[in-house]
Amino acid sequence: MDDNHVVVLTTAGSAEAADALARAVVEARLAACAQVGGPVRSVYRWDGALQEDREWQLWIKTAYDRVDELTEFIKTRHDYDVPEVVALPVLGGNTDYLAWVTEQTREG
Repeated sequence: MDDNHVVVLTTAGSAEAADALARAVVEARLAACAQVGGPVRSVYRWDGALQEDREWQLWIKTAYDRVDELTEFIKTRHDYDVPEVVALPVLGGNTDYLAWVTEQTREG
């Protein structure tokens, strides 16, 4: 399914951590592009208590067949116990851009 694409969302606890993760996933060819935005405010329940934190959000563009490896890459390099990794399908778009995403997620 290398012609299918996804946007993977994750968060980091600091701008520096988000920047480092963005660079790492692109350098590893697990993503064609990673955008860092933030800070965002996250509200969630953890260890039985309501939490509020400032986080930086990453939007990672990749090919569908790279999601499992990307997920494991994020989990092993993240400082959260359970990092968010959510893959959203890309249903359409600029075919030239999507071809570039596929090309960039392959070994050169």
